[in-house]
Amino acid sequence: MVILGREDIREVNPDPMTIRVFLKALELVGGPRKIIEYRNLTWIPSLLQASYAVVLVNEYGHTAERVAEELGLTVQTVRNMLRSDPALVREKLEDELKAKEIRVHTAGGLALWAYEEIKKGNDSVSFLESAFERVSDVLDIAWPVEVLRRLRGIQFPVYREDLGALLRGIRVEGKPVEALLPHLPAQIHSPAELLKALKEAAGHAA
Repeated sequence: MVILGREDIREVNPDPMTIRVFLKALELVGGPRKIIEYRNLTWIPSLLQASYAVVLVNEYGHTAERVAEELGLTVQTVRNMLRSDPALVREKLEDELKAKEIRVHTAGGLALWAYEEIKKGNDSVSFLESAFERVSDVLDIAWPVEVLRRLRGIQFPVYREDLGALLRGIRVEGKPVEALLPHLPAQIHSPAELLKALKEAAGHAA
């Protein structure tokens, strides 16, 4: 029998590092002005998922299978994220961001690039300062971070009526989540499906 000491036990709480990676990735695409420019594109949730995948694998040693289960993605999607080449992403980033949908390998490569920069000590205080000067814009864009944070420990599938108390106070694309819930499917099977449904509901809301 192996007895683990306190030093051998690591609590899995990827949220702080994931948010750092996510914000660093947003900085790498051009900072607050670019964030606002591309705010309505679906690459924001994809980038957040990729940030979680990169952190869970590199910081906590999770397998692609475990990450896929936690994030509600396919194993192949997670593997594609993690196999991305940050150098190729840097070369083609501008073209990718103009597309309506960001490709999985691009989101993964961007998250890996951001993670590498953080590990080199290249967190940008100036970016964070400028971002939070426009806090309403940043929070509106980063709503997937808060949604996923509140979903930790929740078993899927979940029913629409159970999400009201869980997500109370979040704004999606400037719209209160309470107004969007009636437009969601009655049953939601994964975090990724919930993010997509919320974004679609916000796009159709008046």
